[in-house]
Amino acid sequence: MSALKLSTRLCDILEVEYPICLAGMGGRWTPPELVAAVSEAGGLGVMGGTGMEVEALRKRIRRVRELTDKPFGVDLLLPVVTGSVETGGDRARPESQFEAVRRQYPRHAAFVDTLIDEFGLEKADPPELGETGLALARKQVEMILEEDVAVFAAALGDPAWVVPMAREKGVKVMGLVGSVRNAHRQVAAGVDIIVAQGTEAGGHTGRIATMPLVPQVVDAVSPLPVVAAGGIANGRGIAASLALGAEGAWMGTAFLAAKECGIYDAQQETIINGRSEDFIISRSYTGKTARQYQGPIVQAWENSGLDTLPMPLQGILMSGFNASAERSKRYDLVFNPAGQGAGMVSEARPAADIMADLVTETVSVLNGMRERVSVGA
Repeated sequence: MSALKLSTRLCDILEVEYPICLAGMGGRWTPPELVAAVSEAGGLGVMGGTGMEVEALRKRIRRVRELTDKPFGVDLLLPVVTGSVETGGDRARPESQFEAVRRQYPRHAAFVDTLIDEFGLEKADPPELGETGLALARKQVEMILEEDVAVFAAALGDPAWVVPMAREKGVKVMGLVGSVRNAHRQVAAGVDIIVAQGTEAGGHTGRIATMPLVPQVVDAVSPLPVVAAGGIANGRGIAASLALGAEGAWMGTAFLAAKECGIYDAQQETIINGRSEDFIISRSYTGKTARQYQGPIVQAWENSGLDTLPMPLQGILMSGFNASAERSKRYDLVFNPAGQGAGMVSEARPAADIMADLVTETVSVLNGMRERVSVGA
């Protein structure tokens, strides 16, 4: 990494060199190799672990530790359930949640089947769901704290029950918000750092843009440090975040183009070649508003005349479609969340190179302000 100095209060709190955090995107989006690479380059690597079995997540955490001795974090979507189904069957063969959703929502199930047929996919059953909801989240959190991870990030939900346990272990807690009201809730929960994420962000996101959101949250929660997120994909975005009062940046889409990222090549190519307007908000894959590439499946749901099911039912329903697309190697049809910052991403590169350029450009922009702007009384 370069010898350039770029430091804020966030760096002291997290014990990192630069105020740049990898967004904790789940599953294959943040494999151990990417998390470790960002931390090794001076930022805070954060791994997404939502829905992952406890021991599988533990294995990934330990793999990161094999690759770096720098601080890193784990991000979970704490249970936000707005819909549920009653499973049936008998003791010999209990009904799965996937089967229950299809039984209770036959029109939606039939529509997904038409999509599978329309795209000529080989039908596949989704992976069996193990423990879910709050029960799984509690076990995940207990394990994360056992493993002495430096940072726990709550991307959705109320982390108030996590904070006391984290305090005992010396683990910092970050809470992600999309409004001032949510920021107040995170303050009440006792988090150490607030991530203010604008609607430009990829994945599950809110309605308020980054530019108006960040300064409002900064004012509302001061002196608690705020990290800006949403549409930040280069050094100019980081510099702007600092000007808005944030102590650093939380970045996801920029690192989807990293060589170490685990998404499919077809997904990465879409992000690299896509324009900002190609990434829209839809409930089509998860049931909750998520910014993603506007592929044919998103458009099909928009044209279907059906309301998407509430979270997590839509995700359960679509898990069969995703499995079928993956079996058929139609990775262009799989859920592809990314933010509007994709319009500034132009090539696949190692994460260390991305980090180096982010730092260099941020420092250059901040220094260049003195040349471009004259200020005084």
